[in-house]
Amino acid sequence: MTGLATEDVGVRVGGRSLVDGVSLEAPRGAVTGVIGPNGAGKSTLLRAIAGVLPHAGRVTLDGAPLPRPGSRTRARLVGYLPQCQDVHWPVTARRAVELGRLPHLGPWSSLSRADTAEVDAALTKTDSTRFADATVTTLSGGERARVLLARVLAAQTAVVLADEPVAALDPGHQLAVMEMLRDEARAERRAVVVVLHDLSLAARACEHLVLMDGGRVVMAGPADEVLGSPWLDRTYAVQFGQGHVRSVPVVTPVRRLEAGEHRPEEHRHAS
Repeated sequence: MTGLATEDVGVRVGGRSLVDGVSLEAPRGAVTGVIGPNGAGKSTLLRAIAGVLPHAGRVTLDGAPLPRPGSRTRARLVGYLPQCQDVHWPVTARRAVELGRLPHLGPWSSLSRADTAEVDAALTKTDSTRFADATVTTLSGGERARVLLARVLAAQTAVVLADEPVAALDPGHQLAVMEMLRDEARAERRAVVVVLHDLSLAARACEHLVLMDGGRVVMAGPADEVLGSPWLDRTYAVQFGQGHVRSVPVVTPVRRLEAGEHRPEEHRHAS
């Protein structure tokens, strides 16, 4: 397969299994969403793929094992936006985005014209140009989130891993960021993997979904198949209503299910 793949990936921390035998595929040119309830292992899985956490199993790109974690070669291939987006250094937004180009620079090298163009493009894509000269620590949470996403995009990696990239954003910027990630995947042939809690955004922006629970994959496949499966309700212990608004898919939690309650025939699809 052309793209990112994991084979039997597992993560144990303090003797506890957080991710257990996860195998998935995230093709180039598409957005793959990772969904599931809190504690399902979504963020841990992304950290393992990014090389932040040691793990069992294999992670490959286009069929070849990824270079060792922390290496410059891996940083050129895999970009990672963590869930925690705190910034503790008083640099400008532009300088923060410029740091995304470091894997492409030699020792003591300065940014080239091409590097600067990538930085400018990333700022534009994330609607961050107007505060590029502001100090990152003075920005709002949503502005800071867009700057850090721009830093990942500026690296021009083959793989983009984003853990809840829209959590701090207003609805307009949520839609814009997800559309931009989808466009990046298609235009640049990147494998984009995002952790999402908003299932409507997942339905709208992701071609493929991986549903996780208890550190394992419950189901994976085309987004409409995963969202239309009885396993969605069962995994979240929530009955969802699904439909369309102006041809855009919408997934809405209707009610919590009681323990042991799950009858597929009770599924309702809103018109």
